[in-house]
Amino acid sequence: MIEQTIDKLNQMKLFGMAKELSRQMQVPDSSALSFEERFSLLVDMEMTSRDNRRLSRLLKGARLRENASIEDIDFRTNRGLDRSMIISLASCAWVVKHYNVLITGPTGVGKTFIACALANQACRHGHSAIYYRAPRLLSELKIARADGSYVKLLNRLAKTEVLVVDDWGINALSEPERRDILEVV
Repeated sequence: MIEQTIDKLNQMKLFGMAKELSRQMQVPDSSALSFEERFSLLVDMEMTSRDNRRLSRLLKGARLRENASIEDIDFRTNRGLDRSMIISLASCAWVVKHYNVLITGPTGVGKTFIACALANQACRHGHSAIYYRAPRLLSELKIARADGSYVKLLNRLAKTEVLVVDDWGINALSEPERRDILEVV
């Protein structure tokens, strides 16, 4: 009967509950728990499983260049980072308020790392993000314009809550590229 229940949970896409029920059946101590405690464990496992799948989906979709997190930012090195500002940005209130964050500095100070860490943090708060190097974004926009998927790409970018555009200003922008960037921003 338990196997049928586990199969039904899987059919209903309650994978976390199915996994936890299977685990509870293998651990003899779980029978000492009350129905409410066991049920609570099943629900907790399902919620955790869903949260983990959602975070994995958001991080995969973000295509971040660096596997960075806010906790990994090194404030000991003198790079002009304001610790309180980074901690404030980590709350992701700027995403909810639709503010922009512009990270500037000389080559090698970790702008990409910080941008990816902020995007990672946004994903952990349930926001969608995507990372682009400016030349690649411009190339994709040019190709989309040529093959007729320009509006579709712009809509996808508009639905993304955090758009990281890295390596600005490496090359001078042509007139169509300037218009495309203005359209995206």
